[in-house]
Amino acid sequence: MSVEGKGTAAPGRIVPFAVAGTALLAVASGALFYYATISRKADPAQEVIKVEVGAKACNPNDLTVPAGRRTFEIHNASDRPVEWEILDGIMVLEERENIVPGFRQTLTANLKPGAYEITCGLLSNPRGKLTVTATAASDAAAQAGPDLKAFIGPLSEYKVFLVMQGSALESATRKLVDAVKAGDLETARAAYGAARLPYRQVAAVVGRWSDLANAVDPVAAYLEKREQDPAFTGFHRIEYGLFGQNSTEGLGPVADKLLADVGELKTRLRALKPVPEDLPEGAAKLARLLADGKIESGESAYAQSDLPELDASLAAIGKMAGLVKPLIPAGSENLAGDLDGRLAAVRQALDAFRKDGAWPAYDKVDAAQRKALADNFRALADTLDKVSQRLSVE
Repeated sequence: MSVEGKGTAAPGRIVPFAVAGTALLAVASGALFYYATISRKADPAQEVIKVEVGAKACNPNDLTVPAGRRTFEIHNASDRPVEWEILDGIMVLEERENIVPGFRQTLTANLKPGAYEITCGLLSNPRGKLTVTATAASDAAAQAGPDLKAFIGPLSEYKVFLVMQGSALESATRKLVDAVKAGDLETARAAYGAARLPYRQVAAVVGRWSDLANAVDPVAAYLEKREQDPAFTGFHRIEYGLFGQNSTEGLGPVADKLLADVGELKTRLRALKPVPEDLPEGAAKLARLLADGKIESGESAYAQSDLPELDASLAAIGKMAGLVKPLIPAGSENLAGDLDGRLAAVRQALDAFRKDGAWPAYDKVDAAQRKALADNFRALADTLDKVSQRLSVE
């Protein structure tokens, strides 16, 4: 029996089918390319989600978006500076502070599926809702995840750093409380400045706990009655008394509560289990938070102590960046070098203000100098975002 006649097509008859199959594949490829093109154009990740913050609520106040990197444009339609946060319970996932009336700021967040809340202006305003729906990409990312083995050492070292700074913060705060209760204004002022430094070293982590952040570090501008608001507690309330009213009078109970809140913070830092994104992503968030509001507006309105506090924040960013730099894959030397360069540029820009080892009051730093400093921090944040993406911790 002939094998050719039984199970194999003759070569002359294969060619037409092959040509036809190739043509069909070309048509199909063209169709897929066209579909991919129009799909990209309609990709919701490219869309800017607009949110208007009014005096009492957000518009819209109930958002639904797909998981992934999403960009929000926040418009302050009220007559007060506002902040906009995405919350998971008491945990702050993303935030944008000091959006002045009439202005817009953007915020890009890498969102995982779930139900979240959003703050809408003043801290006393009702919260809105943000629902993030799962996508095929988010499901795949959840299954893949980063290689945790490489992060074991850096995360362990970062945990030690946080615990040590938490202990230093509690010790410094206790000295502040003692000076306040003794009525020693000058000692209390010095103790206030000293306590702020370890606080700023752990700020990247504290910011995730909205209850503690709102108790330890609320700013009067975000409260309905400003300095007279009952929710004006913590460091800035003491700062207002010591530097704004030049007195320790009435600060004893405020100081006691601050010490208790700092004690709770220390406990949470000890119990914290850092994850990979706490390093490059946490450093990027902190740098961007400073660049997009706090540097240009200033945060310590009464003590004018922003420069030494920014120095402490930069030290924390440098610590996190230093821990992840050895993890940048081979072949990405340019990214590692860029990170070093950005850190050095911020350090140089900040050190330029220090004269004979002393920092000037922040009201001596003009608008142009503040903007230049903010731009340096923003460029550092951009580079840290690239590191985060390169390490696939997003």
